[in-house]
Amino acid sequence: MFKDLREDIQTVFAKDPAARSMLEVLFCYPGLHALWIHRLAHLLWRHKLRFLTRLLSHFNRFLTGIEIHPGARIGKRFFIDHGAGVVIGETAEIGDDVLLYQGGSLGRNNFKERQTSPYHR
Repeated sequence: MFKDLREDIQTVFAKDPAARSMLEVLFCYPGLHALWIHRLAHLLWRHKLRFLTRLLSHFNRFLTGIEIHPGARIGKRFFIDHGAGVVIGETAEIGDDVLLYQGGSLGRNNFKERQTSPYHR
């Protein structure tokens, strides 16, 4: 676990030239905070604690301005730079070494598929 936290901090320094100190990164990077809270929520999501995870992700959005659904799958060394307005949906699958900027939305819209499904009529 601590190895992953250290790797997340190193990713900030690698992908953001404005990162100056460890203290600044730990306390002033909402993308990092959002990712850490998401990882906890995702762990609970996998254990089917749905209400608790949705509540935690709601708190995450309130705290950071970044919305990440607890069901989203996120790889290693993911970094959200200037994360205001970022939305990552339940169906999003983000690989390793991804950099995401503000205002991005990730996920899949299968509205057409739902319209044709006999279960959504």
